[in-house]
Amino acid sequence: MANVTVYLKCERNAEVQSEDVFLSDVASLRCMDSVVSAKLKALKVHHFGSGETKRCVVSSLHLVKLMEETCPGVSVQIVGEPDVLVEWISVDRHKGWQQWAKCALVCLVSFFGTAFTIMAYHNDVGINDVFTEIYRMVMNREPQGLNTLEVSYSIGLAMGIILFFNHVGGRRITKDPTPIEVAMRNYEEDVDKALIATAGREGKEVE
Repeated sequence: MANVTVYLKCERNAEVQSEDVFLSDVASLRCMDSVVSAKLKALKVHHFGSGETKRCVVSSLHLVKLMEETCPGVSVQIVGEPDVLVEWISVDRHKGWQQWAKCALVCLVSFFGTAFTIMAYHNDVGINDVFTEIYRMVMNREPQGLNTLEVSYSIGLAMGIILFFNHVGGRRITKDPTPIEVAMRNYEEDVDKALIATAGREGKEVE
């Protein structure tokens, strides 16, 4: 195995559904020797204990050490992330009525929260006074109840929200990620970096 080169590409974060974490769960391997590749992919790199937190940070140097101990003489080239944030997720947490209840609660909060925000914004800027003044300037008379300007604004507002979120029902309008998806990805990356940095400072990194 002295001439075998293994390329190791670690992910920024990984989710596992078992207490045992294997090398194939946190990284991708590339090796010309299929036997060495299969042996390293089945290598156990961490075990979540019963009283242990369900998150851990695994250093790529720890992976290299285990790989060299398992297959002495291999040359490991790291081409991915230096650290991996591993999270153990219980499969049962995604089943049952609790998940549907959480989804319904999030939908209700999002719907009524957004509606309240829009109404509060319109009240702050005095949108009714603006509509009344525009109607008076154009029609040269006072508005009587619901008018075309308010209906057009409501339709335009709904269309703007649909275009912003890039979804109509369950269908995506374009292939581009939506602004909220971009914000969520940036948030996830910031959280991962913060957790990895915290684990390194507290000496809780698996290395």
